[in-house]
Amino acid sequence: MAEEQRDLISDRGSGVVSMGNTQRSALGRKAAFSTLSILVALLIAGQAVTIYFVYQQSGQISKLTKTSQTLQLEALQWKLPASARPANKMKMTMVNRPLAMKVLPLAPAVGDMDMAPASNKTEDQVKHLLLQADPRKMFPELKDNLMDNLKRLKKTMNDADWKSFESWMHKWLLFEMAKNPKPDGGKAIPAEKG
Repeated sequence: MAEEQRDLISDRGSGVVSMGNTQRSALGRKAAFSTLSILVALLIAGQAVTIYFVYQQSGQISKLTKTSQTLQLEALQWKLPASARPANKMKMTMVNRPLAMKVLPLAPAVGDMDMAPASNKTEDQVKHLLLQADPRKMFPELKDNLMDNLKRLKKTMNDADWKSFESWMHKWLLFEMAKNPKPDGGKAIPAEKG
């Protein structure tokens, strides 16, 4: 009977051992399956995030491409001669303004400050620069002869401004005289006889 009990114990023992191995291998498979499932889920999430960022970047790249093309077109237009450039709508409206607006200019809007002057005349270029510096600056209509226009200017200016203007006129006159020297009027200098 002692042998039967030993066999029974050994059978139970081997049954416990074989059952323990089966449970361990089942738990190992479940752990491996869980780990594999987590890795696959992480890979799929990573791919989704990558696709999201690629689409976002492609939108920004297309915006940058469009901006770059616009800037290249503007650069090419600036290289063209003035007569070949397309007409600017803002310039056309400025040229066709009513006469009253030319006499009493209003303060230009923010968008008008970037417009080019109406023409290439020096007077228009200087007016444009002065209005950019101070949009409230006014320019009187001077339609008379030079002396009457200067008298009208003197009445509208204070003493300090008029003195400054006179000083500038003096320097301008010297500059003009230096540019165009007058001939002596045909006076000949006799040669010395020796």
